[in-house]
Amino acid sequence: MSTPNPKILVVDDTRANLVAMRRLLADCGAELVEASSGNEALSLCLDQQFALILLDVNMPDMDGFEVAALLGEAEQLRDTPVIFVTAAYADDLNRLKGYRSGAVDYIAKPINDVILQSKVRVFLELHSARMQLQQTLEELSERNRQLQVEIAERQRVEAKVRHQATHDMLTSLPNRVLFHDQLRAAMTGAQPGRRFALALVDIDGFKAVNDTHGHPAGDALLQAIAGRLNHHVRSGDTVARLGGDEFALIFENVGEIEPVLQRCREICDMLAKPYPLANTRGDFVAHVSASIGVAAWESQLESDEALIQAADRALYQAKEKGKNCCVLAGGG
Repeated sequence: MSTPNPKILVVDDTRANLVAMRRLLADCGAELVEASSGNEALSLCLDQQFALILLDVNMPDMDGFEVAALLGEAEQLRDTPVIFVTAAYADDLNRLKGYRSGAVDYIAKPINDVILQSKVRVFLELHSARMQLQQTLEELSERNRQLQVEIAERQRVEAKVRHQATHDMLTSLPNRVLFHDQLRAAMTGAQPGRRFALALVDIDGFKAVNDTHGHPAGDALLQAIAGRLNHHVRSGDTVARLGGDEFALIFENVGEIEPVLQRCREICDMLAKPYPLANTRGDFVAHVSASIGVAAWESQLESDEALIQAADRALYQAKEKGKNCCVLAGGG
């Protein structure tokens, strides 16, 4: 993509001076724009970007000092270099006034061709370097933005992969891997008077739904069960799917065990309510129940596996007692 030629604004109220400037700068590599008054110069500066302004000091209505001062007040214009072109700059007072007005240099009249062309070339080179720097900064900014987008996308993908590695694809509940991590964390954090309890949940009658209505219906039922379990536990507790129709609940900060058993009885009642489900073979209502084995963590237990086995034996007893009930390990 080609870069357009820079522009130089020449401001002078004398036509002959504008023509002379045009001749002297014909080969400078910049596009010349002319203004015959201070007001016209200000108007052009608001509409266009200039690499350099050659500004006559002695003009009627608004002199060069006033024009330069107004340019310096505009944020988008104050960085544009201004060279005063004047015959009345010999004394230091006028020179100081010019610099205070925003001039970067002076060129004396009558104009020396070599000095004019040399100074213009220097400022055009500075403008080119500034434009290249600005383009580089813009490219870096865009690249940085792209990198931020790429990083955010990578983080999203990594988070998704981590979630998939630790969560059940069907129900989005923690899977067996995360369940064991949560169980070990609960063991580590357990303190006297602040125990936790484990409940293993097995769905009674799930196989019959699967066999009668098909696997999609079974999947829909598992999702509905997961939703009810998630809704029923506290925010600090854990609901996990261990596989098939087996779920696990970790109840944190347990004091007495009786309130846990009461909650498990309520879960049994909640899971035994009908499940209206949509299915490709036609809508139907599923009826299942749950058997629950509960074990409270005790410091004398040797490992998390010992706790799981205790809850599993209690679950087996619940099945033996006729299902749709909960049994406490060691409690009969």
